[in-house]
Amino acid sequence: MARDSVVGNVAQDLGLSPSQLAARKARVVSEGSEQRFRLDPRSGVLTLTETLDREHICPHSENCTLSFQLLLENPVQLIRGEVDVRDVNDNSPVFPQKEMVLEIIETAALGSRFPLDAAPDKDAALNGVQNYSLTPNSHFSLALRTGRDGGKYAELVLQRQLDREEQQELRLVLTATDGGSPPRSGTAEVRVVVLDANDNMPVFSREVYEVRVAENSPPGQLLVRVSATDPDDGSNGKVHYAFTKTSERARQLFDLDTGTGEIRVSGILDFEEAKSHELMVRATDGGGLSAHSSVHVEVLDVNDNAPEITLSSVSASVPEDAPPRTVVAVLSVRDRDSGDNGRTECAVAGDVPFILTAAFAEHYELRTSAALDRETTAEYNVSVVATDWGRARLSARESVLVRIGDVNDNAPRFTQALYSMWVSENDAASVRIGSVKATDADAGANGRVRYALLREEGEEQTAVSVDAESGAVSVVRALDYEEVRAVEVTVSAADGGSPPRSATALLRVLVRDENDNAPVVLHPPPDGSAALGELVPRHARAGYLVAKVVAVDADAGQNAWLCYELAKATEPGLFRVGLHSGEVRTARAVGERDAARHRLVVLVRDRGRPPRSASATLAVALADGFSEGHLRASEEEPAAEPDGRLTLYLSVCLACVSALFVASAAAAVAAKVRRARRREPGTLPTFPQSAADSGAGSLPRSYVYDVRLAAGTVDSEFRFLGPLFPCFPAGLPQGAADQRSSLCSAGLGQQEGDWAVQLKLKDNI
Repeated sequence: MARDSVVGNVAQDLGLSPSQLAARKARVVSEGSEQRFRLDPRSGVLTLTETLDREHICPHSENCTLSFQLLLENPVQLIRGEVDVRDVNDNSPVFPQKEMVLEIIETAALGSRFPLDAAPDKDAALNGVQNYSLTPNSHFSLALRTGRDGGKYAELVLQRQLDREEQQELRLVLTATDGGSPPRSGTAEVRVVVLDANDNMPVFSREVYEVRVAENSPPGQLLVRVSATDPDDGSNGKVHYAFTKTSERARQLFDLDTGTGEIRVSGILDFEEAKSHELMVRATDGGGLSAHSSVHVEVLDVNDNAPEITLSSVSASVPEDAPPRTVVAVLSVRDRDSGDNGRTECAVAGDVPFILTAAFAEHYELRTSAALDRETTAEYNVSVVATDWGRARLSARESVLVRIGDVNDNAPRFTQALYSMWVSENDAASVRIGSVKATDADAGANGRVRYALLREEGEEQTAVSVDAESGAVSVVRALDYEEVRAVEVTVSAADGGSPPRSATALLRVLVRDENDNAPVVLHPPPDGSAALGELVPRHARAGYLVAKVVAVDADAGQNAWLCYELAKATEPGLFRVGLHSGEVRTARAVGERDAARHRLVVLVRDRGRPPRSASATLAVALADGFSEGHLRASEEEPAAEPDGRLTLYLSVCLACVSALFVASAAAAVAAKVRRARRREPGTLPTFPQSAADSGAGSLPRSYVYDVRLAAGTVDSEFRFLGPLFPCFPAGLPQGAADQRSSLCSAGLGQQEGDWAVQLKLKDNI
């Protein structure tokens, strides 16, 4: 059949449509290295890729069968097919020699047989040689014989006595005819040379020699020695040996010593190529008489072929969530030996999650045996070992690379559950302050992480932002430490899988205080409401407390630590100011010559970098008694009722104490609630910008006055206690903790904060 001839329709045989074949990527794989068939996926027709020659494909077999596999994917399926190659009578019988010479003595007995060379025909069965014929003659007839291999050959049978004197030689035509339709034939000339009389013919010791030899026998090994004897003397009794009616292949494998009759191995025997060989030996004496004997050589199989592993189909990759027993590859194992030498067993080597299951004869499927995890092992190099059952067992190994496909089975993981970052207040927007990092063990889009801030519905935009790709954290607007101490947001990291997986982490941005607030003087009030000044008796000693300058700073930490100094004074040597307390005291005893009025300028400066400052002005009057001082003050402006002013102070102090107690209790409860809910800590109380804002006269609301009045006396004592600043809970961030420490220490922790002034008033009324 010509190339591209139709062999059959695979789609019809399988009950599949051509579209199904194309969708399942059907393809044909022939056994061996030659691809003799082609599958048209559009029609399902199986065609030839070349013209087949049965005599070349199956030279030693009457039946010729070609096997192929049809591979289907999605799912993987292997179907075995066989094609029988039918013999066509395209070869004629061919004699190995165009002329055969037979030397026959004239005294040969009637009925003597003389074998003739057979005419091999490459065709098989009926297309092979079926008959021989001889041209008509008066001396010989033709007899047909069949050998053990089924081949037919002819023998000349002497029917009439030869007479050399009458006819020295005869020329006959031998014709071999096959059984084809139409039949083919081949001819050869048989030349019979009539010899002079030789009374005795060589005689073999055996008519048939049976020999067994292993296929791995080395060249030169003695196979058998044939022996023929001739009782004649001289040259007529000397026997020479030669092969006759022996195939060319057998002549290449065996060597015959013409003098001794020893037959030795001269080539490489192969049981898989030919299991037996038939040798025909002719013994001829010097007179031309000959005898024939056959040698039957049986080749014994030796385990000299290792199994052969052929991968028919391998999946590109297997998803890691594939269930157990998923087919990964299809392979076949073949051993050209026979018996136990050709029986094989196949297994997977090593500790891998794969097993082999038998599909059909000599074909196996590689399947998964357990759950796969790409993050643990991304690929497997599976070794398949095939071993035969021979005495000296041979094996073959084939590696199958199995790649594991990624599935989005891992959520992103943050490197920290809580990220704490610092930013200085008043920093410009878009300043990067750090980054968050999350990793995903998956690959590709499943492992690509994007970041986002989580906000509840209706919640305003937060002051920080996170870059979706890099996780860089930056502020979107300037922050004020006095308004907000920390910002807490939830950061989400989501991968690109379908469906996506995500994780969250808490981001805490702490605001670092900057010295952006100057001190605020609460007492004396800057609006001049304390113009009456402070009264100092003329007999005051050194260290007498004149007044206390009270100032606050809205900053925290070192930026809120205040120091006081006397910047300007009418008489510098008379007064001094406590560096940390702000107390104005006499530096020496007041003398008679000291001026009656003094003006002091106290500079209040914080410890920030650069420092900020404010100033307070005090008016101090020296008086022998309060009546005199009162009279002088009265000359400048109307005096207030002392008792009414004292009552006002007492009322304000009581109101402040009550308000501070309620505020402290509320602050403690709120702090506990904030810690429980992990919410953003609130801002600290704001400080009044002036004494007038406090609504409590010349001192702020946070000061408590312990007033002790003795009835019926003109002396009254006032004790000024230190300010009571609220102490905030330990759960605040670092900046807030610094301010809490500074405020608490400035209010209650310093000895200098507790100060007292005693004013002895003498009522002259």
